[in-house]
Amino acid sequence: MYAGKFVFSQLMDLAPWHTFRRLVSKYKGDFNARTFRCRDQFLCMAFAQLTYRRSLRDIEGCLLAQPSKLYHMGIRGRISRSNLADANESRDWRIYAEFAQSLISTARRLYADEDLELDLAGTVYALDSTTIRLCLSLFPWADYRETKAAVKIHTLLDLRGAIPAFMLVSDGLLHDVNILDLFSPERAAFYVMDRAYVDFERLFTINQAGAFFVTRAKKPLKFKSVSSQPVDKSTGLICDQQIRLTVYYSRKAYPKLLRRVRLKDPETGKTLIFLTNNFEITAQTVCDLYRSRWQVELFFKWIKQHLRINQFFGRSENAVKCQIWIAVATYLLVVIARKQFGIPLSLHSMLQILSITPFENIPLNQLLMDPGLAEEDACAAKQLKLL
Repeated sequence: MYAGKFVFSQLMDLAPWHTFRRLVSKYKGDFNARTFRCRDQFLCMAFAQLTYRRSLRDIEGCLLAQPSKLYHMGIRGRISRSNLADANESRDWRIYAEFAQSLISTARRLYADEDLELDLAGTVYALDSTTIRLCLSLFPWADYRETKAAVKIHTLLDLRGAIPAFMLVSDGLLHDVNILDLFSPERAAFYVMDRAYVDFERLFTINQAGAFFVTRAKKPLKFKSVSSQPVDKSTGLICDQQIRLTVYYSRKAYPKLLRRVRLKDPETGKTLIFLTNNFEITAQTVCDLYRSRWQVELFFKWIKQHLRINQFFGRSENAVKCQIWIAVATYLLVVIARKQFGIPLSLHSMLQILSITPFENIPLNQLLMDPGLAEEDACAAKQLKLL
């Protein structure tokens, strides 16, 4: 006899389904859908993410092996490989993109008090992108190079909790710097970026919005030194200058002063040059801010290893975007569960447990609160803090 909710259902209950229904209505996602609705598609694809399914046939076989439990998981539609394929091809991917954005808002509120490990009061964002390479003959819409195809995931990561504050899925041709035009800078926030985002006109827009940026300078950078501050050279710092750009078009695009911090990395011996528009923080903090950008690289590495976004269940642009956004939404639900239930495990350990217990009736917080697991997990915690 059925008693209590399945682990999978408890996790899905954390989702704001009223928002999901509104988005389905907004984009007419269930128009002419008789036996397999958007919610069924989301639940099946989320199940595939949690349990590491490899194909639509794999999803179908695994779920149909437990027919008496599907109703209690929230799946009301008729599961078949063709229904899943048709849904991924035809249901508007924006439903799942905006649903993921609503989960992002929830997760960021929960992690707003996380320790940033930097002596800063404002929010710190790391901006970067990752490329997922595809076969050109199978994904001809995903332009990248003459003989290759790819999609890019552009992410603005809030470093308090490693929550993506902004995400965009594009083809491989969209240059990283264009992402700076797609979001409004938050006043007093720090935006940490690599050299691909150095465009002085766009950086000046961030400055005019009252926000700060930290990036690496491209070579060669032509400038005139206006003033210089003393630095502690024992830390690897070489100089801390206020500069003015001297090239006509660069100076026209960014007419104000910039701060230039030069560092010789003690570990690698490489000389790094950072640019920022903040003149109040210390030179060492500028270096630490740029070092924190590595969090977004770890985030990309983690989602590629633990979410199904390297192997796609459909070949159309809509199917690929549906799968990516549902994967992001599933990741966020696990992130939210971790905070709401006060679970001491890392996300990696949580996903390993969830992958083999979706049909169990045990309460979610009881399943994931084993002190022995938490102790073992703490020994292997030298990775991205949240993950």
